[in-house]
Amino acid sequence: MNEPPAKVQFDNLEQQHDASRLGMWLFLATEFLFFGVLFMAFAVHHLLHPQAFASAVKQTNLLCGSINAALLLTSGLTMALGVTAIQNGRSRACVNWVSLTLILGLVFLAVKGAEYAGDISKGLVPGRHFAMNGEPAAQIFFWLYWLMTGLHAIHLIVGIVMLAAIAWMTKQGRFSARYATPVELAGIYWGFVDLIWIFLYPLLYLIGRVK
Repeated sequence: MNEPPAKVQFDNLEQQHDASRLGMWLFLATEFLFFGVLFMAFAVHHLLHPQAFASAVKQTNLLCGSINAALLLTSGLTMALGVTAIQNGRSRACVNWVSLTLILGLVFLAVKGAEYAGDISKGLVPGRHFAMNGEPAAQIFFWLYWLMTGLHAIHLIVGIVMLAAIAWMTKQGRFSARYATPVELAGIYWGFVDLIWIFLYPLLYLIGRVK
């Protein structure tokens, strides 16, 4: 008895590529909406408590925030170079660029970890022992600070794991100029992580610090 032919999900690689990109953009759209709610909450409370938020911003570590901004912007460039490399059939260069992006992400987390340790030592964790108890609205700022930077760090860790898999699979010859969709999707995701920090950096480290 003849078996029916297996169903093919996509007619060709181009169709698969377009569907994959659409799926990634839809996923990131939901993430943008999620972070958008937090940005909106920050904006509303900043308008209601400008003085307290200005005082709170001055307590954040501008040096760490600036270093991490530079690290992520650089990683965005290295990731773009990795995607371009695989699209041009240069697998080894792709592995190198993606690995460098991964390393920059790890350095970001190390700097952020050191910053968190400093924040904890200065009593900048909302709660009973919060150092700025004289300004209750400052606790709102730091609730948002810990929530937004913590969520960003989780997204960054997911990206690092993704890049490690991409680098290994590229080294194994799984991707090429003919099929580079996973590398491109990883690049789009990493760009999202960069973009979120570009919004977080001025909100948490710059606004209200300089008049």
